[in-house]
Amino acid sequence: MSEYKGIHGAKVQTYSTDPDDPIVGQVWFNATSDKLRVQSQTTAGAWSTGGNLNTARSYLGGAGATKNAALAFGGGPPPAPSAKTITESYNGTAWTEVNDMNSKKAFVAGAGTYTSAIASGGDQYSGVSESWNGTNWTSIANEPSGKNAYGAAGADNTNALFFGGSPPSSETRYWNGSSWTALNNINTARAGIGGAGKTYTQALAAGGQSGSTRVAIVESFNGTNWTEVNDLNTARSYMGSTGTQTSALVYAGTIPGVTAVTEEWNGSNWTETTNVSTAREGGASAGANNTDALLSGGSPDTAATEEWTGAGASVTRTIDTD
Repeated sequence: MSEYKGIHGAKVQTYSTDPDDPIVGQVWFNATSDKLRVQSQTTAGAWSTGGNLNTARSYLGGAGATKNAALAFGGGPPPAPSAKTITESYNGTAWTEVNDMNSKKAFVAGAGTYTSAIASGGDQYSGVSESWNGTNWTSIANEPSGKNAYGAAGADNTNALFFGGSPPSSETRYWNGSSWTALNNINTARAGIGGAGKTYTQALAAGGQSGSTRVAIVESFNGTNWTEVNDLNTARSYMGSTGTQTSALVYAGTIPGVTAVTEEWNGSNWTETTNVSTAREGGASAGANNTDALLSGGSPDTAATEEWTGAGASVTRTIDTD
């Protein structure tokens, strides 16, 4: 029988904790848990239960480059006098309350990371916007169109795109860290759009609604113009969404009536995959692409958090030696 060393050129090493960046196929012994562990790849995507928010709420904003480093802020129930200023930070296991926003906001949109984010809009219809530096929120210039329920994309608090909004709008606005600039409109005016994209020149606007009509329309932005691409399989609004222009995920939302449907985008087509466990609308989103996503909160008001690990993702597993 072949030995592990003969195949991989190294003995199985012992660690007190799992190694920080194991490669697929690496095997080690975790002395703390007294378990043999292996780094493998998933063959199918799945949602798993994460740590609950400290405060259940809906129509809140989210930001975060991965599901293990996320931010959730504001939320309802609306209207504004009943909305929240609460901000919570997620480390992949638990949510921790951090410094509050300056203004109560439900139906607020967010973009960026858990240390550099922007929040804009809300049910005040004033375009109230704030910037997060990892510790505090700072009030910035209001988004001029004064909407709520925007779609949003962007890298951080100096590079963010907000589009659409309620009442149904086709406006697109870019925030550069100091001022707002109007860019070319999306083709179909709508609110409750799912936004994805890590820079303002590579964004997606998925679904949404005009009045009571939900749409499956998806548009792609190149920094200058919006172009329609292939539709979602399920028309919806107020869904979770994350990822890039070529690798995105949309999940949950209303069709009307809340849905649990999840769809993956590969840059050309949408494919239905494993549903979220708790159907809802208006939750906060974070994540990297169609293999890494987070959904927290939502309506009906919940604190539930779910983590998505897609097919082909690198994951650590325990080897059963009994």
